[in-house]
Amino acid sequence: MIRDRAIFFLAMGQTLVWAGLYYLFPALLLRWEESLGWSKADLTAAITLAIFVSALVAPLAGRLIDAGKGALLMAGSSLLGGFCLIALSLVTELREFYLVWGLIGVMMAGCLYEPCFALITHARGANAKQGIILVTLVAGFASTISFPSVHALTEAFGWNLAVQVFAAVIIFIATPLMWLGAKSIEQAGNAGRSQTAVEVVHRQAFLKRPVFWLLALGFALAAMVQGVTIHHLFPILDDRGIPDDVAVIAASFIGPMQVAGRLAMMAAERHVTTHEIAISCFVVAGISILLLFNTTSTPTLLIGFVILFGAGHGMVSIVRPLIARDILGGNNFGAKFGAMALLYLVGGASAPYLGSLIWGLGGYDLVLPLLIGLSFVGLCLYLAAHRLTSQQPA
Repeated sequence: MIRDRAIFFLAMGQTLVWAGLYYLFPALLLRWEESLGWSKADLTAAITLAIFVSALVAPLAGRLIDAGKGALLMAGSSLLGGFCLIALSLVTELREFYLVWGLIGVMMAGCLYEPCFALITHARGANAKQGIILVTLVAGFASTISFPSVHALTEAFGWNLAVQVFAAVIIFIATPLMWLGAKSIEQAGNAGRSQTAVEVVHRQAFLKRPVFWLLALGFALAAMVQGVTIHHLFPILDDRGIPDDVAVIAASFIGPMQVAGRLAMMAAERHVTTHEIAISCFVVAGISILLLFNTTSTPTLLIGFVILFGAGHGMVSIVRPLIARDILGGNNFGAKFGAMALLYLVGGASAPYLGSLIWGLGGYDLVLPLLIGLSFVGLCLYLAAHRLTSQQPA
């Protein structure tokens, strides 16, 4: 049981908005392809648009958090995100589909992990780690809620009503939780806090440091690997000959494996550094995709994929803000993490559509090896950033 009530509220709110605004798309991708008649490339372009818009808005969200507007940002984005889902359930044309997902992208920038972690880190500084871990431990079950719930609701009532149910949950449950949690954390963090003239003058100085770009690009490639895998998961599993029911179960267990990865991180934190955990995130991602690639010949490898991919994905969520603060420093953290989030989200935004394009060239037998290569390049960029920081500390 989480004793920190504000963190508990935020954790529950994050779980619901992730389930409804993010995981809803991969959960319904095949349904939309069948019922709306649009191609996989056309559909995945919508989530690409949403995440790309989210990336563009992320720096603004970071500045609002630095300005003490984090609670209003997160609750307002959650509320409007719920209304966007209502609009999504009514679309009949592809341009309407794109418009709604573009608006959802704006709301994602204000209420998902990036603003949540930036707010906690801004308010609690070096003590933010515990709060971030607790949020991710609970919110790691978002996909576990989303995939089977969407599947059951769609089977019984159709995808339109399934989306409307998630809209109601976000509007009436997630939004109040986000407001209560974020407001409490923000008020406690702002007590006695003031921005110095030095911080104002050097607000954008971090953009001139090579270490920022190495770090941001390394994690952007990690986001690309995760994005392609998550948003193409059901088509990949179908391509590998995995039955639909098994695919739903496998996807549902990625969330618990994220939680397991975070618990393992907590248990090992006395014995390993954050730097070592960051390295393991890239390595584990590459190995998990290798297992997924070979599920055609050995279906039982799907178990290993779910465990490793889920655990690695779960640890990345915690490591990114912690590594960013260690390397880039804590002053104006909202702006720094927002800028870093822009590249991270651009990587995630491009992933679904690029995955579809590469699939069109050579199928998933081409996509998956490329993801393994991207994991390796991302690791190299991160190691370069860490090495440069050890020579020139933040």
